[in-house]
Amino acid sequence: MEETIAILDFGSQYGQLIARRVREHKVFSRLCRHDISCAELKKLNLKGLILSGGPASVYAEGSPRCDPDLFTLGVPVLGICYGMQIGCELLGGKIGMAHAREYGSTRLRLTESDGLLSHLAGEKTVWMSHGDQVRELSDDFISLGETPTCPYAAVRHNKVPFYGVQFHPEVTHTPCGSQIFQNFLYEICQCRGDWQMGNFIEQACEKIKSQVGDATVICGLSGGVDSSVTAALLHRAIGEQLVCIFVDNGLLRKGERDHVESTFRDHFQLDLRVVDWSERFLTRLAGVTDPQQKRTIIGHEFIEAFTHEADRIADVKFLAQGTLYPDVIESGHKDGNPAANIKLHHNVGGLPEKLGFELVEPLRDLFKDEVRLLGEHLGLPEALVWRHPFPGPGLAVRVVGDVTRERLDILRDADEIMLEEIRAAGLYRGIAQALTVLLPISSVGVMGDDRSYENQHVVAVRAVQTQDFMTADWVHIPYEVLGRISSRIINEVRGINRVVYDISSKPPATIEWE
Repeated sequence: MEETIAILDFGSQYGQLIARRVREHKVFSRLCRHDISCAELKKLNLKGLILSGGPASVYAEGSPRCDPDLFTLGVPVLGICYGMQIGCELLGGKIGMAHAREYGSTRLRLTESDGLLSHLAGEKTVWMSHGDQVRELSDDFISLGETPTCPYAAVRHNKVPFYGVQFHPEVTHTPCGSQIFQNFLYEICQCRGDWQMGNFIEQACEKIKSQVGDATVICGLSGGVDSSVTAALLHRAIGEQLVCIFVDNGLLRKGERDHVESTFRDHFQLDLRVVDWSERFLTRLAGVTDPQQKRTIIGHEFIEAFTHEADRIADVKFLAQGTLYPDVIESGHKDGNPAANIKLHHNVGGLPEKLGFELVEPLRDLFKDEVRLLGEHLGLPEALVWRHPFPGPGLAVRVVGDVTRERLDILRDADEIMLEEIRAAGLYRGIAQALTVLLPISSVGVMGDDRSYENQHVVAVRAVQTQDFMTADWVHIPYEVLGRISSRIINEVRGINRVVYDISSKPPATIEWE
């Protein structure tokens, strides 16, 4: 079992970021609910604990608490912000409202470069976000750093391996944060640092083999990063026991079906079943303009198409899907359990319940960037591994209004040009998601010597940059690139005479238009 750093989540907006920072230092991390018992923690190959920040006040009634016996586990503990405060309180300290709240960049003066703050000296810039702070500490504590308004900005305990920082070392606004994690993981917790993709592949393959035995596993392959990496990993583990099902819903990008077939059937030699259900999808969507109704119809038809093919495969007991760690965390937080459930949209439209299959989720411990790295290790093409997210309902939610074959073909051609141009400009990897949207607007224009209006559409181009897709900002694509995109779309795609660029951020706008 890999050595593990458990992160107790007290509701911090940076909980996942802490987990990622630990993994970037080649140590496996697991985000746990704040009240996980010591008995559960002992089941892990635990090397250390991190107590996250959180929005509550330690002294408030009903504030989140942790098992008070966690200091008996014999592993070092690092408290961050709220985590520092609750750790200090458990060890006899007093917490109260700060005389002056600290938000943003602050200068930390190091009073002792010991253990956690090794290889650091003098003053450092750190990121603060707190209204409470430690007011009193026992003689068993040693102050490691202070700010003008926070006398205990970093501390350690003399008798218990507890360290606390009032600032946030996990954010990039704390430049020395990486060194602090390095110190905690390697000098204090004595981690080996053997969390790497090569080892993960071996361990994941063994887990898959152990779970499925000789049974057949089916995998819904969409052509996206998560399902593609899932399929490649399963094929590495169980070979011919894997059957992949690709549903052509008629709402795909240009050349999508051919690309999936050539990659997985021809290159990886997978047993790939393609279900052409496009006519059914388009018939059901005819005249439907409400976005939620579109999604409902597409979800229903996907289940029908998938079930139709799954029923023809013998001895199927397992369904594989590309659930990622953030999906597990986010859904679990709804009931206070970071690892309890999976978000609905990752449940393959309800297929496990409908078909009675047991789930295989080999990526459920990974973040998105780790999945991409895994895909590279498994030999997937770079273009697939770094592909931008594509919505489950496909182009149906990028054709605003009525979804017809003609409007889909127009959007496919425009979309292909947009992608070609941002790749040619070297911008693709720096953009989190880029898309085109066909608007239900007829736009007057001049084509040749005539005014054009009938059957002339408007296309919106959108490109965003984001870390977590919860918030996003529009990308400042150079004017000359936007010019080429616009010129090519208008000249090469019959039916479009106007291109606009979406410069709205999320929030308030969503990334997709529908």
